[in-house]
Amino acid sequence: MKPRTRPTVARRLASGLVAMLVLGIVLVVNRPMVAAASEAYHEFSINRQSYKQRYGHWSDLPVPQDFKVNAIHAALLNTGKLLIIAGSGNNRDAFEAGTFRTVVYDPAKDEFSDVDTPSDVFCAGHTFLPDGNLLIAGGTKDYEVLPQDIEHAYGVMKFKNESATSGPHTFKKGTKLVSKTGHIYRTRDDVVLGKATTMKHGEIVMTHAAEAEVFVDAVEKGDAPLVETPGQYTVQGLTGADKQNVYGVSDKITHEKQEYAGDNKSYEFDPVTESYVKVGDMVEKRWYPTLAELPNGDVLAVSGLDEFGRIIPGDNEKYIASQKRWVDAPELHRTFPTYPSFHLMQDGNFFYSGSNAGYGSDTVGRTPGVWDVRKNTFREVPGLRDPKLTETSSSVLLPPAQDQRVMIFGGGGVGESEVSTKRTDIIDLTEDSPRYAPGPDLPAPARYLNAVVMPDDTVFTTGGSSGYRGGKHGSRTRSDLFNAQIYQPGTNVFTTAAESTVGRNYHSEAILLPDGRVVTMGSDPLYDESGKGPGTFEKRIEVYSPPYLFHGARPSITGGPSQVKRGTTVAFTSPDASRISKARLVRPSAVTHVLDVDQRSVALDITPGRGDSLKLSVPKARGLVPSGWYMLFLLDAKGIPSVARWVQVL
Repeated sequence: MKPRTRPTVARRLASGLVAMLVLGIVLVVNRPMVAAASEAYHEFSINRQSYKQRYGHWSDLPVPQDFKVNAIHAALLNTGKLLIIAGSGNNRDAFEAGTFRTVVYDPAKDEFSDVDTPSDVFCAGHTFLPDGNLLIAGGTKDYEVLPQDIEHAYGVMKFKNESATSGPHTFKKGTKLVSKTGHIYRTRDDVVLGKATTMKHGEIVMTHAAEAEVFVDAVEKGDAPLVETPGQYTVQGLTGADKQNVYGVSDKITHEKQEYAGDNKSYEFDPVTESYVKVGDMVEKRWYPTLAELPNGDVLAVSGLDEFGRIIPGDNEKYIASQKRWVDAPELHRTFPTYPSFHLMQDGNFFYSGSNAGYGSDTVGRTPGVWDVRKNTFREVPGLRDPKLTETSSSVLLPPAQDQRVMIFGGGGVGESEVSTKRTDIIDLTEDSPRYAPGPDLPAPARYLNAVVMPDDTVFTTGGSSGYRGGKHGSRTRSDLFNAQIYQPGTNVFTTAAESTVGRNYHSEAILLPDGRVVTMGSDPLYDESGKGPGTFEKRIEVYSPPYLFHGARPSITGGPSQVKRGTTVAFTSPDASRISKARLVRPSAVTHVLDVDQRSVALDITPGRGDSLKLSVPKARGLVPSGWYMLFLLDAKGIPSVARWVQVL
């Protein structure tokens, strides 16, 4: 047999040129075939074991048509099920029809079920309580109205009563008020107006008028009833002294955009009965508020828009969990933009990272700092780069929580700005004078980026867009980002993760599941793929399996208590006890608008026991380990986590 010889360089070059020419002809003649081949090769590549071990893997979660909802809020319940809340789902037709949706997904059984939703909890606030119930408060009382849709000028009318002897008065919906120019306005709702109060200031007795506010609409269409300056209005139907003592005052009657209006209803969602349980109403009506658990198990509610779409100027309140009621908290008066991102510190104070969802002053309340919720003092922290680009950014308490470091990711300009940043900064709150320091840049500028604390002490980041609600950014008509990355705190770098296939921006969520995977859902783009037509809410759900799930057998937890106390050492069992190197308590997420004040990962000291026994020590500080349910993960030396075991910290 004639021996085989390698072709000469000239022949190889010629062959290569011929192959390139043939490929070029194929590309021109049969582009669909090439596209199909390229897609097939991509599918082959991402499904190789070596690829999964390095980058992880995405898969679609089939959702029955009847359960495809607009995922505005999501929370992992201590039953292992996923709570997905739409409310009206940013859909005016659903709001006006009173059609509000909540869905529960059971990953163990791969089943979906509907939950009766009593009111529009769209854009409410939420946080977990120590008993595992999810406190949900606020929501939507009215939708926004754009100027082009406003036919009748409207405004906020303040009814006033200067009489300390006459009242209370009830004014029914439709009550008319008349301006000095003769224009008539009608109230949208009933109004209850109390008596004036008298107070003695030294030797002087002063009367303070009672007040109550309500929206009014001009009876006449057009511009004639517009009012640009504050004025007084006569209330029709009054007699006697009331005609002088009771009147209306309004700053302006306008055709300007009417913002979303907040609601004051609140509920505890019970994971066992899978139902909303009505509790006391909030003191203020709130839309886009932040709810954050205090060390004693009560909850602080901060910021939001009121029932007239105005930013609430620092009037905060507390939920007394044992009494299931809200009380005013004037001792904690402080103003923040809507959905401010708080992180409970080991000493029981809050760190405000600067992340927020946008409504409010473009200057007041946006500077990050430490809020002492005992003394109501606020110490600003310096060093944050791109400080004007914190809107729609995200932040996390880096794992483990004992390190007391917070990282902020991306963000954009105020309002509908196209400007965004790839900045990440990190602050060490254990320092005497903490300040932000530069972290590694994201691969691209990003807002609406979801950041998930993982059991192996990394942070998985996914989704987001560089433009407002996935829209225009630079020359791009759509700006969704499909890249995902994993932040490694130990080396302060991002490593590349597999790309997702679904773009996710505004109204999207990502949540760690007990089996170590991450579920992603939602997205509410402003425009369609062309960048011209209206966008459609994204109802597909994807699940990401991190690289650690492809590196070998997982350790397991076979026994241990379901309740533990802070400051104690408790025994758990695992057949893999000899190779366990880390134990982490990871608090389940309750996320909306990339805000998640609940998630944290707490390191537990490990003392080897006999045989398959491990003794785990729970830290004592309430600010480090707030009461509530956690996922306990055991990890081996390669960073492979067990499936979580649910544990309640008392």
